[in-house]
Parts: sequence; structure tokens; C-alpha cells
Amino acid sequence: MDAVRVALLREVLAGTRWPSATRRFAGALRSSVVPHGGGLLLVGTEVYEPWHLAAHLVDESTWSGLPELVPTLVRHRVEPGDPAHLAVGLGRIEAAGRGETLLVVVPEGPGEGLLERVHDARRAGATVLSLDNGDPEVRGLAHEALSVTDGDDVDLDTVQHLVSAAAGENGVPVQRGRRRFRDRLSRLADQLTAPPPARW
Repeated sequence: MDAVRVALLREVLAGTRWPSATRRFAGALRSSVVPHGGGLLLVGTEVYEPWHLAAHLVDESTWSGLPELVPTLVRHRVEPGDPAHLAVGLGRIEAAGRGETLLVVVPEGPGEGLLERVHDARRAGATVLSLDNGDPEVRGLAHEALSVTDGDDVDLDTVQHLVSAAAGENGVPVQRGRRRFRDRLSRLADQLTAPPPARW
């Protein structure tokens, strides 16, 4: 979904909780992955793989200059001969730990196997975020959750669009440790070439 459509969608949803809720959730996602240099794992359920969200996060990563937003799509079933980016199975969640972020998208029941793996990843130090249907077990495992239920005026696909767009928006830059010499030099050049402030 392009920026114009996202802006129109936000306009339609103005006055609801969704624009601010999706920005808050996207901020949590961004602040979890950027300081660690990435490590974003994205997983759905056995019957729902969040391909669309993965593609949008890749796009937002490119447009925003934040490679940390590129997710690794974790799949419940990996077939022999799948390309490398589609060949990451559930074992990757079991290996997740400190400094990694696990984004779980659960439009319906998650299944016991997924919950156990997410619980183990959290216990090993991974940050867990969920886009879910209000399932209390999923929400109980998440450090940050955004739920879309049957009674809401939007669906989970719409919320995923808003979250991915907000994750890539330019905001306050996240501090990534000491600035590199090139960054400091660029800032100095900007200051030296800026026009003098107007005096009234």
C-alpha cells in the first residue's frame, strides 16, 4: 500500500484508536530492532503466513533506510527446494534469544506448538510482539500486543498496512551508539552551508 493510500486510510480512521495504536505498536517494533541491528523474526500460524506484512516491511526498510526492519519469515512448513528466504522453519524460533524480536501474527487460534516456541523464545530473552485476535494466551506472552477482534471496525490486514507504514516513517532517529566520523562530518557540513538565521 503506497503512502497516499495509507494517508487516506488514516483519514478515514481519524477519531478511532487505530492511527495512534498502530503508530505506538510500530514504534515498539522499531525501537526493538533498530538498536540491535535487526534480528526481526516474523511468524504466523499454521494456516496463515504473513507474506504481505513481510513484503511491506521490506519495502519500508528500503524507503526509510532502516535495514533492521527486514524480517526473516519463519514458516510452519518448509519444502525441499524452497529458496533460502522461504526455507526458515520453526526451529529458528527455538534458537531465538536476547537481542532478537519475534513478531507473531495470529488472526485465529495459534496452536500449542507455536505458543510453546514463543514462550521459550521469550524466556531466552527475545522480545515478543503480537498482532492478534485478542487471544489471552498470545497477549500474555507478548511484551507489546495489538489486538483486532470481530467487533472492531478494521481487519487485521488493514492494521498490518498501518503498522508497516508507521514502522518506516521518519521520526526521531534512534541512537545507534557513537556516531561515526562520516556522520559528524556530514552534520558539520550541513551547519556550515546552512543560510544564516533571519534577523527581524
